[in-house]
Amino acid sequence: MSDPFDDLDALKSAMQAATPAPDSARKSENIALAQNNFAARQETRDHSRSTSDRPTSGLFRGVLAMIRSITPRHALTASTALVAIGLVAYLPTLQNGPPSVDNLASAADQSSWGSLDAAGETTPEPTAEITTEPTVETNVLTEEVAAASADTFAEPMVMPAPKAAKRLRETSGQSLMASPAPTQTMPARKPAPMGIIADIPQQLEADTETFPDAAPNPLKITAQDPVSTFSIDVDTASYAILRSTLNRGQLPSPEQIRVEEMVNYFPYNYDAPIDTTPFSSTATVLNTPWNDNTQLVHIALQGVKPDTDTRPPLNLVFLIDTSGSMHSAAKLPLLKQSFRLMLGQLRPQDQVAIVAYAGSAGQVLAPTPANERATILQALETLSAGGATAGQAGLQQAYALADTMSEKGEVSRVILATDGDFNVGIRDPEALKTYIAQKRDTGTYLSVLGFGRGNLDDATMQALAQNGNGQAAYIDTLAEAQKTLVDQLSGALFPIANDVKIQVEFNPEQIAEYRLIGYETRALNREDFNNDRIDAGEIGAGHSVTAIYEVTPVGSPARLNDPLRYQPTATTPDTQTGSTEYGFLRLRYKKPGSDTSQLIETPIVPRSDAAPDSDASFAVAIAGFGQLLRDNPYLGSWSYSDAIALANANKGADPFGYRTQAVQLMRLADSLSQ
Repeated sequence: MSDPFDDLDALKSAMQAATPAPDSARKSENIALAQNNFAARQETRDHSRSTSDRPTSGLFRGVLAMIRSITPRHALTASTALVAIGLVAYLPTLQNGPPSVDNLASAADQSSWGSLDAAGETTPEPTAEITTEPTVETNVLTEEVAAASADTFAEPMVMPAPKAAKRLRETSGQSLMASPAPTQTMPARKPAPMGIIADIPQQLEADTETFPDAAPNPLKITAQDPVSTFSIDVDTASYAILRSTLNRGQLPSPEQIRVEEMVNYFPYNYDAPIDTTPFSSTATVLNTPWNDNTQLVHIALQGVKPDTDTRPPLNLVFLIDTSGSMHSAAKLPLLKQSFRLMLGQLRPQDQVAIVAYAGSAGQVLAPTPANERATILQALETLSAGGATAGQAGLQQAYALADTMSEKGEVSRVILATDGDFNVGIRDPEALKTYIAQKRDTGTYLSVLGFGRGNLDDATMQALAQNGNGQAAYIDTLAEAQKTLVDQLSGALFPIANDVKIQVEFNPEQIAEYRLIGYETRALNREDFNNDRIDAGEIGAGHSVTAIYEVTPVGSPARLNDPLRYQPTATTPDTQTGSTEYGFLRLRYKKPGSDTSQLIETPIVPRSDAAPDSDASFAVAIAGFGQLLRDNPYLGSWSYSDAIALANANKGADPFGYRTQAVQLMRLADSLSQ
């Protein structure tokens, strides 16, 4: 029988012969690659993206989670494999004796990032800045590494870099308890086909997304507060965000839900205006599906259809966020593809310019006729993610460029495309809003397109769009880009009415209580309605706008507030007018370029002979869906199943499939809520 130590020596010799010799040049290349990848993930070498949350992921936590999840049989197989790998890694070192602490420290020092000068100090890599003209993008990978990763996907797989964490702690004075470990990046998945960005589930970072949360509108007593005033809202971001959240297997949080944006996401076939008024207005009364003892007042506005042949020339400045947080496939790559779709809708007399911003802002493309597609697309393709987010400087440069493009009779608009992570450059948000409002008054409007999840600052994006007389939309798929930037381009870019305000006065003889469903972030004071200096929302060509009130008729058992003993009531003779109207609808709007508003007035009269309209009923189903997601207490036992049934019964023609998709999302929310 052979000596087992002889077998072990033979095995060690074989492993040593099969192990390649260390390659110092390759090691240096890998260290340089890790440094550049870390800088890109952190947005800039000078401004690290830190957080107060302790990381919940990491190498050791991942190993422990794996061990807890596998079965005993699989654990035995895995442990055997780990022992074999350990032997391969450790046995070649036996000929030189066990590793010492000094050797380990020396190896760790060699992995430090940046080159060392003669004095032994670390020399940081130079930081690239945006130039004023398109340039060829420089790849930080060596030719060998680039060739190996040419067919990999843009979304990285992250692995911990403990040495980098130590250096960051030493230079910034922050502890690892207060900041997540920096990461090396490794390309992982294969790309989607050209021209398509899949809706790829992403891990949402905790406590980094912000939304303009507001409590649902309270129930009002008509006798005490009969007047409701608000600005219209044609934004659609909330619906796309909740769809993104549901498709990732999560129920959206209440602050993500703006019911009016869900309702207004869908096109409706409301009656078009029949005179010179830029939009029509109707008010109808419906039965409430979730409460037999209340009713709904459905208000519908429909903008005049666009005339694409006679529309004025369009000046667009694409203001593109190229910060490090925009690296993922659902951000900058999807942004480029979205703008590519939009270019196909522009005419030769339209102009396009591009400004990018990261650590600094810079012009990427001078004003260029829209039919020079190759030039515009080349400028888009030169953009890459890296640097911190100087959003304010980018806005200032974009507006300055738009000023040079504007001529009388033309439409100028800045389109800000970002994940909303304005972490550098905005020190006074209120001053920024004032600046945007001033630019709005010169005729240059601002629209905002959101991309990606994880650090989405929806609150800032909403505020910027509202102050800039523009629309806020969220693009999570190429199909959403098609809807926003192709199918509804005229409504998004060509306003037909500015500062549109709605005011409803309810009749206390008929209505005891009421509540406005949604529009919490658009509320106005009663006196703001007649003040033409107060900003409000815009209606674009072909846009439809919907608002819904739930009202409690006088004498209904659904009334939640008892009448006051010493106050006049609807049955007091002195207050009787004999009117059967539920209320009175007033609208104010300005024609584009005008400083004086015009008034439209319409009585709200219930009609018992009116058949429910499918468009109005579908809007009610979506309003109920939004309230379910917000856990609204006024819905009683009404459920997702009820919303699904109501929506299915009123889908209508649904040429684009938007309503069918909404029903699918309702079903998904129902399953996730169980």
